[in-house]
Amino acid sequence: MTKDILISRRAVIASGIALGVSGFAPLARAAAPLKVAGIHASPVENAWNSCLHKALQDAAKEGAIEYVFSEGVSGTDYPRAMREYAEQGNKLIIGEAYAVEKEARQVAADYPDTAFVLGSSGEQAGDNFGVFGTWNHDGAYLAGMLAGKMTKSNVVGSVGAIPIPEVNMLINAFAAGVKAVNPDAKHLVSFIGTFFDPPKAREAGLAQIDAGADILFGERIGTADAAKERGIKSVGSLIDYTPRYPDTVFANAMWYFRPILNAAIADVAAGKPVGRNYTSYGLMKEGGSDIVFVKGVAPAEAEAAMEAKRAEIKAGTFEVPKMMDEPK
Repeated sequence: MTKDILISRRAVIASGIALGVSGFAPLARAAAPLKVAGIHASPVENAWNSCLHKALQDAAKEGAIEYVFSEGVSGTDYPRAMREYAEQGNKLIIGEAYAVEKEARQVAADYPDTAFVLGSSGEQAGDNFGVFGTWNHDGAYLAGMLAGKMTKSNVVGSVGAIPIPEVNMLINAFAAGVKAVNPDAKHLVSFIGTFFDPPKAREAGLAQIDAGADILFGERIGTADAAKERGIKSVGSLIDYTPRYPDTVFANAMWYFRPILNAAIADVAAGKPVGRNYTSYGLMKEGGSDIVFVKGVAPAEAEAAMEAKRAEIKAGTFEVPKMMDEPK
């Protein structure tokens, strides 16, 4: 990779066991680790990218893959990075197509022997271009149930990146959880226009607090900084922010990329086409997402109601609505 494409490029190489599709369990020993490349549009410190990066690093440490990656790859350079990693012999490329939906599919068509599995708002294409969505909306709904019973001002807020379907669904799910237990609550929404700008997310959160919000849902990193600064509570997304903000973030809508990665690795290793949608492996009932929360912050009856709904989601008897329209 040329230096103008990326902020940094690092490799993690190991040998040993291969991974299974189910959850996080290992499979039988592979003849050789699968060569996998990750292309991250944002720094790997960004919450979404960190989920992919950690899963890939863990798989490399277990010997299932050899992992190289680039971070901070711009939309204009992204197709070139895909081509160069394919030319280098990587068998599976993991990344994101949100800013390059058409171009990414064109690159995949030019490299039919390379498997591409990318986060995308579109559909799979051909045999070698698979997609996945970030569907941690189940946890967002459950966190909303807690927030709806905790708010004293009856105003909550959400700070998101860009109003693409996955982001919209997540914020709408949080709002639906709030409304399920508190129909009169008001929900404020702001988009910062980028996937990684913590200072801008903080500013958006402060504006919502000034407008009356006393609980914030941080779809974007930086939102909790506003909540901490003003002494209110916040909900995190994708990763567990509570250790970083112990007195501020009381719940997190978690997303675990490992089940999706395991499924893609298994397909490539078996010589199966990856031209399918892997999103379902990230659902709560599949172990790909969940809620983690600090017990005792929300009222006991709110926690009990949330846990009951969580059990229904895991059992498949309740489905959180998937609302992809831009929240208002």
